[in-house]
Amino acid sequence: MEFRYSKITVKIGSNVLTKPDGTLNVSRIAHLVDQIAFLHKNGVEVILVSSGAVAAGRAVLKPSHKTDAVSKRQLWAALGQVKLIGRYSDFFGEHGLTCAQVLTTKENFSSRGHYLNMKNCMTTLLENRVIPIVNENDTISVTELMFTDNDELSGLIASMVNSEALIILSNVDGVFTAHPENENAELIQKVGINDGEPENAISGNHSEFGRGGMRTKFRIAKKLAKAGIGVYLANGLKENILTKILSSDEISAHTFFEPSDKSSSGIKKWIAYSDGFTKGSVVVNKGAAAALKSEKAVSLLPVGIVTIKNEFKKGDLIRIVEESGDIIGLGKAQYSFDKVEAEKQSVKQKALVHYDYLYIETTTNH
Repeated sequence: MEFRYSKITVKIGSNVLTKPDGTLNVSRIAHLVDQIAFLHKNGVEVILVSSGAVAAGRAVLKPSHKTDAVSKRQLWAALGQVKLIGRYSDFFGEHGLTCAQVLTTKENFSSRGHYLNMKNCMTTLLENRVIPIVNENDTISVTELMFTDNDELSGLIASMVNSEALIILSNVDGVFTAHPENENAELIQKVGINDGEPENAISGNHSEFGRGGMRTKFRIAKKLAKAGIGVYLANGLKENILTKILSSDEISAHTFFEPSDKSSSGIKKWIAYSDGFTKGSVVVNKGAAAALKSEKAVSLLPVGIVTIKNEFKKGDLIRIVEESGDIIGLGKAQYSFDKVEAEKQSVKQKALVHYDYLYIETTTNH
């Protein structure tokens, strides 16, 4: 059977994998594994980013005494991860397939070296026809070091392994023209590269068991689409949703984020997801801002810098900000903050951020 992609990342949300009482929905997991196994046997490489560990752990036991929120999450994650990966291993085993658990934290992506180590791990698993099952290691993550949710993690993983598409499965069909509970709400089937959020349609609310909402999904999907990766927001509770999305003959209700025809380099993809690791920021004037946001490939020269906020060293990631306060992008500093003024006086200025190490958040609309 022919499918439209040969490598995909699939993110499955907590609301898909759990029942309302927090216990694992075993039959749903089995059905999703059946679909992934079918795709795998037909030549599609699948990387799975799976939520559900904390929710599964909730069903195992209640804390024996008063426990704070972070400690509860650590307890439930440790208990639930065993239960969750055990189910996956059993179900994939029935298809003669091997899966592997990959637990990570946001800090693992803080440096280029850590990022490449993770990428090498994923590549090795795929080369050996093993299905990676990725989840955040909630047993050691604390609030300030957490991913926004597994949507953010799945975007990073899809980008890292050069997936052709990311499929985010939740308990809704996709993005609507209004709140899904509104009777006049209609499903938006396609979001273009320059389309913004539909007004009043996206709720920041998240599920009881998950941390993310549709706003996060929309933001991650737009970022990935800009990097050349197609993104599908679909309902994981529907039968055979994965095979329907990947089959050119099948039709399913979902939202598709159309990818740019320009793919980003590996270094730019890493920088795109490193906003939490920036060491400082520079404010640029209107001319520099316009040049950076144009379609031309430009570097950030010191002449365009108005203010330096927070110290940074050579090699640090820095945030580039407009005078209005809007973030333009992120980049890797070619020298430290204290050399910027001297470079401004130089006849041939050396770029503070070279184009090859620059990720632009905003683009001009056409």
